[in-house]
Amino acid sequence: MTNPPPATTEPVPGLTHPIPPPPATHPAPEQRVSRSTHPVPERVPRFTHPVLGRVPRWGSVTDPGRGASALSTAPRPTVSAPTALGGWVVVTGGIAFLLGRPALGGTAMAVPLLAAGYLALGAAALAVGTTGGERGARAPLGWMVVLGIGLAGVVGAVGVGGPVADRRVGVVAGGLALVAAVAEEALFRRVVYDRLLRFGVVGAVAGSAVVFALVHLPAYGVAAMPVDLGAALLLSWQRYASGRWTVPAVTHAVANLLAVT
Repeated sequence: MTNPPPATTEPVPGLTHPIPPPPATHPAPEQRVSRSTHPVPERVPRFTHPVLGRVPRWGSVTDPGRGASALSTAPRPTVSAPTALGGWVVVTGGIAFLLGRPALGGTAMAVPLLAAGYLALGAAALAVGTTGGERGARAPLGWMVVLGIGLAGVVGAVGVGGPVADRRVGVVAGGLALVAAVAEEALFRRVVYDRLLRFGVVGAVAGSAVVFALVHLPAYGVAAMPVDLGAALLLSWQRYASGRWTVPAVTHAVANLLAVT
């Protein structure tokens, strides 16, 4: 028995090599899209007011009902250098004028000079800007209550002592007393009080009252010093309790009118 001859592969025209068989294919594994196993970070909650549930401004936690900052890291309000300098110039000039009143009282032009001085002092004190130290703060008491307490105190102390005006000038003295009251309160309870607020409310109340009493010492003497100091403390307290300088101005004006009538 003879073996068959080996099989030969006839070449395909145009090809020099035999066509290789196709590669073996295997079924592709099932591809599944899986979600990431990393935990999703939670969102950081926004810092909110503990009571109102509102997001406060940066650096402060405010209470809109009060209108004042309960906790603030913001800097205190400051006044510009020209305004601060102008304020102290008005204070110095006003105190010099008030200390020189006894010298003007003995001249024939006393009334016109005093009237012009009070008007100029009041205008300058109102023109000076304030530092805004009490901006946004609510006054402890309403202005009507504070005014009533001040007027009651003035009426109760009218007979104790204090400055005595020249009653011979009549109506002129009344008008001059009103102008003097407004000008002095604009100086002491608006400008001086505002500048002393950097030392706190107690420093502003006590400091403006002491300066007021000392300025009136040459005009009314040492005997009137306790009354002047007590009245000044009442007026400065009114400035704090009402939050405005006009309330002590009204009280001061009534006190001056009671002194010349």
